[in-house]
Amino acid sequence: MRVKGGFVTRRRHKKVLKQTKGYRGGRSNLFRMANTTLVRALNFAFRDRKVRKREFRRLWIIRINAAVRPHGLSYSRFMHGLKQAQVHLDRKVLADMAVNSPSSFEAVVGKAKGALS
Repeated sequence: MRVKGGFVTRRRHKKVLKQTKGYRGGRSNLFRMANTTLVRALNFAFRDRKVRKREFRRLWIIRINAAVRPHGLSYSRFMHGLKQAQVHLDRKVLADMAVNSPSSFEAVVGKAKGALS
């Protein structure tokens, strides 16, 4: 006598097909194709959660660099000045200040310049 896994298999298939809802063509309603696509999609999602952090850090560095250049500093000299001045602001906050409140960012640049000389 053999055991048929009808109930368990159906439940697993339904779970996968529910996750692939909205995918194009057979990828949304044919189990084998949907399962393959889902595994790939979840791998990309896992990888890109890490990549997103890298990309944002790059963006913040680019913005800070662009904002300090008119003040006669490079990004690396500016960050070194902040460390010497013991200003503990992360890149996210600095980039936001550079874009949204240039006057306060200018004050921070002044502190960094003061610590460098």
